[in-house]
Amino acid sequence: MRSSIVIAGTAVVLAAGIALPAWSAGGQTDEVTFTKDIAPILQRSCQHCHRPDSIAPMSLLTYEEARPWARAIKQRTSLRRGRGAMPPWFIEKDIGIQRFKDDISLTEAEIAKIGKWADNGAPRGNPADLPPAKVFSDNSAWQIGTPDLILTSPAVQMKPINPDYWGALAPVPTGLTEDRYVAAMEIKEVNDSRNKPGRETVGGRFVFHHAVMSVNGPDGRPSGGAWPVHEVGRNADVFDTQAGKLLRAGSTVSFPSVHLHANGKETNAALQIGFKFHPVGYKPQIQSTLISFGTDDLDFPGGARVSQSAYMVLPQPLKLTVFEPHMHATGVRMCLDAINGSQVETLNCASYDHSWVKTYAYEEDAAPLLPRGTILKITGYFDNTPANKNVVDPRNWSGLGHRSIDNMLIMIAQGVYLTDEQFAQEVGKRRSELNLAEGQTAPGCPFCTFSKIPSRPTPPGAGPAVRPQ
Repeated sequence: MRSSIVIAGTAVVLAAGIALPAWSAGGQTDEVTFTKDIAPILQRSCQHCHRPDSIAPMSLLTYEEARPWARAIKQRTSLRRGRGAMPPWFIEKDIGIQRFKDDISLTEAEIAKIGKWADNGAPRGNPADLPPAKVFSDNSAWQIGTPDLILTSPAVQMKPINPDYWGALAPVPTGLTEDRYVAAMEIKEVNDSRNKPGRETVGGRFVFHHAVMSVNGPDGRPSGGAWPVHEVGRNADVFDTQAGKLLRAGSTVSFPSVHLHANGKETNAALQIGFKFHPVGYKPQIQSTLISFGTDDLDFPGGARVSQSAYMVLPQPLKLTVFEPHMHATGVRMCLDAINGSQVETLNCASYDHSWVKTYAYEEDAAPLLPRGTILKITGYFDNTPANKNVVDPRNWSGLGHRSIDNMLIMIAQGVYLTDEQFAQEVGKRRSELNLAEGQTAPGCPFCTFSKIPSRPTPPGAGPAVRPQ
């Protein structure tokens, strides 16, 4: 009888719209509050973008700023991956390698906390529980920290309504008087459209869709191999600690291929390139390279969902350091498989949002170690139906092209080709780090199961199927 009275009383209170705190068996509240539960999540995974003068359309630094967006935060984080999901980190958590540098994704427990907080009226909580505010310096806009060198490209102008533009930007001298090795780099767009009326989406804030970067030495010859490509919403690049990229004295940086897209505002823009250097005297032990392949055989009927694959055979042992899917508006997902004989392992799958082109850098002791002759397979999934809001008109056929409304299927990854000796050393190091016994497996390391590396000849014709465009 006593229990029924308590339940009835609770029902009356809830019907009146008054939120009751939840209590644990020990008599302590387990209510989710901003100060205790939500602020730490926002500081780690959201505030770098959601703050004044940054990339996102609203600031989430304080309770007063975050409270009006509580239900929107719940809705976006509950999407988990794909178009509109926040934070923009799209690696699927139920398959493949899960250890990445600078992983801003949320756990299921954190997503549940945000949902509970929003559903319970987004309470503030005890001010004493609030962690110290995250401090953003003048250079905090740089994910790599304060750059050692910042270069600025020539400026461009875009009318509010204008055809897409493809072209090149003039070279910019680095001003370096000595050779330096780059440990990390980042490219970002700076423009004057931030406070002008118009769309507050990522596409409404920027005009550079992508920019291919190259570096030439004082003799005019390419330096440092292939460099990362700037794309909308792309994160920074941190290179393998043993494989810094050479930026020579007297070199120049240029963008031989840029794609500009009008954002509905009169916009003047430029690219800033930030470099973090290794200490003077650093020498790389191994050489990083671009691992890029794909296919131009793209044929998508209107109103269809289609998948397409492409392959590459590794000519040498490889340490894969970065996984980066590249598709266009119709693309929604990419998976990367490593095939060794009859063994097929899915290294990773990631959903794809063309407004947030992301790179995923593996942690040092989680990067795939793949033997010579491994077949890399990418599978792209494309949605040319009304369900994909990135597609302008899903009634139309779609195929290969440079425009965002066209399609591409390319993995623009980074890695380090190894000699047989280096590969054996890396596998041995991984086995030791993971304390593997004979026969035990490790994700992304098919030869880690052996204490002695099997020999494997170089396959004929091994190499990438398609060069990046």
